[in-house]
Amino acid sequence: MANATGLNAPEVTASMGLILAAVVEAAALLGNGALLVVVLRTPGLRDALYLVHLCVVDLLAAASIMPLGLLAAPPPGLGRVRLGPATCRAARFLSAALLPACTLGVAALGLARYRLIAHPLRPGARPPPTLVLTAVWAAAGLLGALSLLGPPPAPPPAPARCSVLAGGLEPFRPLWALLAFALPALLLLGAYGGIFLVARRAALRPLRPPRPARGSRPRSDSLDSRLSILPPLRPRPPWGKAALAPALAVGQFAACWLPYGCACLAPASQAAAAEAAVTWVAYSAFAAHPFLYGLLQRPVRRTLGRLARRALLRPPRACTSRTWHPRALLQHLRRPPEGPALGPSEAPEQARDLAGRESLSTPEAT
Repeated sequence: MANATGLNAPEVTASMGLILAAVVEAAALLGNGALLVVVLRTPGLRDALYLVHLCVVDLLAAASIMPLGLLAAPPPGLGRVRLGPATCRAARFLSAALLPACTLGVAALGLARYRLIAHPLRPGARPPPTLVLTAVWAAAGLLGALSLLGPPPAPPPAPARCSVLAGGLEPFRPLWALLAFALPALLLLGAYGGIFLVARRAALRPLRPPRPARGSRPRSDSLDSRLSILPPLRPRPPWGKAALAPALAVGQFAACWLPYGCACLAPASQAAAAEAAVTWVAYSAFAAHPFLYGLLQRPVRRTLGRLARRALLRPPRACTSRTWHPRALLQHLRRPPEGPALGPSEAPEQARDLAGRESLSTPEAT
């Protein structure tokens, strides 16, 4: 009985991993697709281009490298399908290009939000989003091209290793970890740290007391009025709510991408052993982005609620009856036939023909 349980344990683990990976895949596809529709229908969203770029990158990753991870993950991974040489190189290129595009896109979104919050009245100081996203894709394309310089996949008895962590890319993995993880992490930490400082400074700024209106009654000097204006005994920090969004963004980035970045700096044998686990922890970021960067924005929530109410409260279409009532049928039959519309040149000729017919028919009638 113990032997049977020991034999079935890897299969149970693989099945549970497959179910969790399928849930992450479905959440990434549905969440990013819905967020893309909502962002395109939200007017006045200042960072819409960065959000659209992030949704597109997540959808490309959910449609390409995540299914390949489900089918051909290394043992004891999720799939047992072996990829050919060309498919293996394509998977390695997509993995090495889309992951940096995602992390650098998240950092660009954080910097754009910091500039919008810290310098809202200086739009000229912001670089255009197209230039920023072009630089993001240039870096991602460079890292993807470097992944093609690795060795071809191993022959069939050995695992193919079609990834950055275990694809024979030891000389390039430190550079990939620097550009794809360390640089976006520093940019994101600086951007959201600046947002927190701006929000804290605004929360701690003393409010000016309102001026009393003319003709208003003076405030009572009783004991109750004095107690009502006293501060509470344990005041809450005014910057607590302002720290929520930066903490969530930085915490999610570190939780999803820190294991993958550390695995890039680890030896090849250790990186290959932890490849399936750290890869799917990183892939979970694609499913978390719609909730973290979409639902936390009030305009996006309003548009999503409006679209949901419009879809749920849509009245059913009334079926118009095409049957004729007898009275309506008689009126339709008695109605004179309508001829084709005549142009201005044809109207005088028709008038002359009608006048000639009337003159010819007058003697016959007499």
